Amino acid sequence: MRVLKVPDLFDLSTIMVSDFSPGGAFGSDTTEPDFGFAFNDSNFSDRVLRIEIMPDSPETKSDGDCCSSIADWARNRKRRREDFKKEIDVVQRQEQVLNCNVPDTVDGLTYENRDDDAVAMIEGSPSDVGLNCNQIGNDTAYDNYSSLNKDHLTVLRVNIIHISSPILAAKSPFFYKLFSNGMTESEQRYVTLPVHASEEAALLDLLHFMYSNTLSTTTPTALLDVLMVADKFEVASCMRYCSRLLRNLPMTCESALLYLDLPSTVLMADAVQPLADAAKQFLAAKYKDVTKFQDEVLNLPLAGIEAVFSSDDLQVASEDAVYDFLLKWARTHYPKLEERRRVFATRLGRLIRFPHMTCRKLKKVLTCNDFDAEIAPKVVLEALFFKAETPHKQRALASEEANAPYRHFLERAYKYRPVKVVEFEKPRQQCVVYLDLKREECAHLFPGGKVYSQAFHLGGQGFFFSAHCHMDQQSSFHCFGLFLGMQEKGPVTFAVDYEFAARSKPTEDYISKYKGNYTFTGGKAVGYRNLFGIPWTTFMADDSNYFINGVLHLRAELTVRQ
Repeated sequence: MRVLKVPDLFDLSTIMVSDFSPGGAFGSDTTEPDFGFAFNDSNFSDRVLRIEIMPDSPETKSDGDCCSSIADWARNRKRRREDFKKEIDVVQRQEQVLNCNVPDTVDGLTYENRDDDAVAMIEGSPSDVGLNCNQIGNDTAYDNYSSLNKDHLTVLRVNIIHISSPILAAKSPFFYKLFSNGMTESEQRYVTLPVHASEEAALLDLLHFMYSNTLSTTTPTALLDVLMVADKFEVASCMRYCSRLLRNLPMTCESALLYLDLPSTVLMADAVQPLADAAKQFLAAKYKDVTKFQDEVLNLPLAGIEAVFSSDDLQVASEDAVYDFLLKWARTHYPKLEERRRVFATRLGRLIRFPHMTCRKLKKVLTCNDFDAEIAPKVVLEALFFKAETPHKQRALASEEANAPYRHFLERAYKYRPVKVVEFEKPRQQCVVYLDLKREECAHLFPGGKVYSQAFHLGGQGFFFSAHCHMDQQSSFHCFGLFLGMQEKGPVTFAVDYEFAARSKPTEDYISKYKGNYTFTGGKAVGYRNLFGIPWTTFMADDSNYFINGVLHLRAELTVRQ
C-alpha cells in the first residue's frame, strides 16, 4: 500500500532546490520558518519515526543515572563512544554472516560504521505485506534487522514520532539522502532509528529544533548531548545553535578543555569552530603568564598545551624557556621515547618558534634525543636563515603568517627582549649586540619600570642589558637609562671595554653615547642613568630623534680587555 504524498506546501523537491544552493538551509544563518506547531502532529506528517531505545552499557552510567557535572558528562561520553564502537564492530561481524538478510545498503545508501555514525532503516507500514524478501523495506527485512540488534542490544522501548520528511530533509543531509534516493523504499512510511538510552532526550530535542529552530534546554551537559546528536545526524544549524549557547555560558578551565576534547568529527565542523576558538582563547588568557601557573600548565592535556603555547601574547622569559618547558611536559606525559618523538613531530614542534631561540639553545636542539634526527636539522637551519635575514625581510616573513594557526617567525611578548649578536674571536674576543625596543615598550617603563634583554655571551661569560626609567638625581626629572650586567654570581671578575650607541635622526646612523671600561664581578652592572641627557618627556615626544618608525635602536660593542 502506497502512502499518499503530503500537499505541495511540503513538497521535497521544492524545498531542496534552495538547500544546496549557496546560503541554503544546510548552512544558512538566515531566519528560518517556525514549524513547531507541526511537530509530532499526524495532520502535518507523512512518515512515522520509530525510535528504538537501546540500553547503555552498565559502566557508562553515572551515579544516579545522571551527570552532576560537566566532568561526569565528559567521562561518561568518552566511555559511551568506546562502547558504541565495540557494539558496531560486533554487529558488523554479524552482518557478514547474515549478509543475505541484512544488505550493506539501505535505500540505496551505503552507511559507514564509523564512531557515532547514525544508522536508519526505512520499512513499509505493518500492512505492507507480500513483498519480495530481498526487497529492503519489507517486514522480513525489518525483522532480521531487529533481531540482529536484539541479539546484542535489547530494545527497552520504542518511541513513536510523527515526522514531516521535507522538514527533516531540509535541515539534515542525512535525512535528505534517506528520503530522496529515488528507490521505492524512500516513499515508504515507517523509519526506524536505534539510539542509546542516553541519547533519547537529546534526539527528541534535536527533532523539535528541526521544526522550531530553538531548544528548551540550557544546561551545558544537555547542550553537549544535543550537539553530539546533531553531529551524528548532520544538523549543522543545531550545532551552530548549541555552539552559540555554550559560548555564552561562563567558561571554566574544565569546560574549555572538554570542548577541545570533543570527537574530531564534532570539533572540526565549521559550526563548532567558534566554540573551539573561544575555549582556546580562554586557556591562552588564563595561563598567559606561564611562570605563575607552571604546575597547573604542566598538568594540562595536549589540547590545552596547544591552546596556551600557540598564543602570541604568552608571557615567557624567552623562546628558550618555551622549548625547555615543552620538553619537560613531553617527558612527563610521554615517557616512551618513540611516543615523545611522534608528538614533537606532529604537535609540539609547531608550537616552538625556533627562529627566536638563542644560538646556544639551537645547538642543544641538534643534539636533543627527543627530536627526530631528520626534523631537528631542518628547524635549526630555518631558524638560522631567518636570523641572517635583514630586519625588513624578517618583518615580511612574520606578516605572511599573521593569519596562520601556528606562527614561527612572529615574536611573542617575551619578558626578556631578544638581542642580535655578532661575535668575533680574533684578533680579540669581541661582540656587537643590538637591542630594539618599541615605543610602547618604552612608554610602559614610566615612571619606574625596567625591561631586561635575553642573555648573550662573551668570553664564556653571560651578559644582559637592562633599560630603565629613572629619576635623574641632579635635575629631578625622569629619564631613560641603559645598563650592562653580568649574569654569573660569585668571585668571578671580568674586564670589558664597552661603548653604547643609538640610532638618531636625521641621518639614522648609530651615534656613540658613552664608552668606558669596567671590571665586572658577580651580579654587578654598569651603565648610564640618563643615556641621552634629556628628560623623559623629550625622549618620548612625537618628534623624538631616537624613535625611527616607532622603534628605539640600541647598540653595544663589548671587547674583552687583555
